[in-house]
Amino acid sequence: MTEKTVQAAPTINEDTNAPALDALTAIHESIPSASTVSHMADVFSLLGDPGRIRILTALLNGPLKVRDIAAVTHQSQSSASHSLRLLRAHHVVSATKKGRESFYELEDQHVRSLLELTLAHVNHEGHTH
Repeated sequence: MTEKTVQAAPTINEDTNAPALDALTAIHESIPSASTVSHMADVFSLLGDPGRIRILTALLNGPLKVRDIAAVTHQSQSSASHSLRLLRAHHVVSATKKGRESFYELEDQHVRSLLELTLAHVNHEGHTH
């Protein structure tokens, strides 16, 4: 497990009860580049589709073939394949060919963590919308 860097709370200007300029500058510098923010938005946009969420949560259990993904997520094989192409293009899932069949799985631990954290957030006691 990697250690997280925790930034100190911004210095508060006593007169205005607002963060001091040097603190605002540090916050501004901590914001990712425009291209990184754009890529993050693309990933979150991909995760905004219930069908793709079902696919990704199915893949939390390990690699699956397209027909199995379609079956467990109650989607057509064509729809599942289309979603998998999008997810693969954005490095959210990867495919491994074994013979004539491809097995899809979550790309890495970051994707798994994002899904698990989102599930925990949604299932948190008292969470309503």
